[in-house]
Amino acid sequence: MNRQKARALHRLGVPTRATEDDRISAVQDIVRATPALMRILQAVKDLGLPDAWLVSGGIYQTVWNALTGRPSDFGIKDYDVIYFDGTDLSYEAEDRVIQSMNTALPDLADKLEVRNQARVHLWYEKRFGRPYFPLSCAMESLTTYAAKTHAVAVRLGDEGAIDVRAPYGLASIFAMRLTPNPATNNRSTYEEKAKRMTALWPELDVTEWDAS
Repeated sequence: MNRQKARALHRLGVPTRATEDDRISAVQDIVRATPALMRILQAVKDLGLPDAWLVSGGIYQTVWNALTGRPSDFGIKDYDVIYFDGTDLSYEAEDRVIQSMNTALPDLADKLEVRNQARVHLWYEKRFGRPYFPLSCAMESLTTYAAKTHAVAVRLGDEGAIDVRAPYGLASIFAMRLTPNPATNNRSTYEEKAKRMTALWPELDVTEWDAS
């Protein structure tokens, strides 16, 4: 990436120097230029999953890599795909979707995390020790993430259009600033993720949980 383009991307992290539309356009360009992300988005679209999105780390970490000149897949632990199907809350139905995604993308199968958001409340408390309210749609799940910075989603629309959603905006992603979401009780998760991420991206600015 040339210096002029890098400076332009960094400028997107300053709210007064760019609009949200500018940031959305930049995310679209970065996603479109990343083959792995486009393959995932196409597979999700081809499967016809309801209310389905690629979310979180696979997106914002790809942006961070573009900002810092690292390989596009540097540090990405997994690619989270969410969908919302309230017609069948069984694990078996979800597992069929997981297996379909793995079959479509065998080389990425070990990094794919596919979850039906309509059934998260059925297993979340047993796994994490705190209750989780039933969601009404896939997008609602973004508001429960430990960091507002994590709350970003993309999907492939008609004629190759890339739809971008970010309930808390995209400025913190381009500023490489991890911002906690105090609406959740996820302090330990936030601090654990912050530790891992700063080890990989030392440029990251972490807002302390108590400062939110």
